[in-house]
Amino acid sequence: MRPLIHLHFPSIIPYAAAAHLQESLVSRFLASKPPSNLPAPPPHIITAEFNPVYTCGRREIGTVSAEQQDYLRANGRAAFVEAMRGGQTTFHGPGQLVAYPIIDLRTHRLTPRDYVCVLEKSLIATCARYGIKAMTTEHTGVWTTPDDKIAAIGVHMRRNVTSHGVGLNVSTDLWWFDRIVACGLEGKRTTSFEKEGLRGKSVEEVGKVFVGEFGKRIGAEGVEERDAEE
Repeated sequence: MRPLIHLHFPSIIPYAAAAHLQESLVSRFLASKPPSNLPAPPPHIITAEFNPVYTCGRREIGTVSAEQQDYLRANGRAAFVEAMRGGQTTFHGPGQLVAYPIIDLRTHRLTPRDYVCVLEKSLIATCARYGIKAMTTEHTGVWTTPDDKIAAIGVHMRRNVTSHGVGLNVSTDLWWFDRIVACGLEGKRTTSFEKEGLRGKSVEEVGKVFVGEFGKRIGAEGVEERDAEE
C-alpha cells in the first residue's frame, strides 16, 4: 500500500481554491482508469480552512432562490456555492477543518457505505483524541449528543473515485449555522471543540490528527505532508 498524500492549505482560502485542486486530482484518478495505461495516483487528502461560504448539495442545485442566496451572502460577508456533494445546505468558514479525501474505493476494497463509516470513525477517533465523546445517530454526520452536531459529511463518488468529504467544527463561529436549518434538520444544534470546552486548538493541528486516523483506516502506508499552495 502507498502513503496517503496530505495536501494542506496553510492559510484561509476561498472555497474555489480547494475545489479546483480537488477537480484536478479527481481528473488524474479518472484518467488512470481502464482502458488507460496511466499509473493510478496514490491516495490524497486535502485539508483547508475556508473564507465564509454556504454550500448546497447536488439535490438542491437550482432550487435556492435569488432572495435566499442574497440572505446567505450576509451583505457580502459570505459566498454561496452549489456543490456536487451529497447532503443539504451547510456552512464552511474559519475555525472549521474541511477535509476532502480523493481515493479510489476499489484500491482500498471499500464499498461506498464502508467509506462513509471510515469517515465517521475517523472523526469520532479525532474527537476522542481531544477528550470529546462523539457518536453517530440516524442522521448523517458526527454528534456529541443526539441533538448537537460537531461534524458534517457530504461526499461525491464518480467511478469509485471520492471527492468532497467532511467539515469538523474546531473554533467556528456558530452564529453562521443559526442562519440556516443546517443539513436540513429542524430542531438540531451545531457544536464545536470550543463549545465543548476545548479552546486553543488550531485547525491545522486537528487536521493532522484526522488525516492520521483516516490514513490508518484506509490502510495507507503512513502520511506524506505537502503544502497545497506550492
